[in-house]
Amino acid sequence: MGALDIITEALQLKPQEKYLVIENLLLSLDCPDKEIEDLWIKESLARLDSYNKGTLKTLSYEDVFKC
Repeated sequence: MGALDIITEALQLKPQEKYLVIENLLLSLDCPDKEIEDLWIKESLARLDSYNKGTLKTLSYEDVFKC
């Protein structure tokens, strides 16, 4: 059964059943890559440390969002 067949079948479901299918499909995509997540944690902690030490160049809210 291909993707188009599955979609055709899913369109025949009741709204509550469609919701369950959609919810489960979305949840199956939300699987973070542990290696990337660890790298982001390390990077964010390093940035926070630099910010707290005053060695990180920052921009004001106004500079970031000026038109």
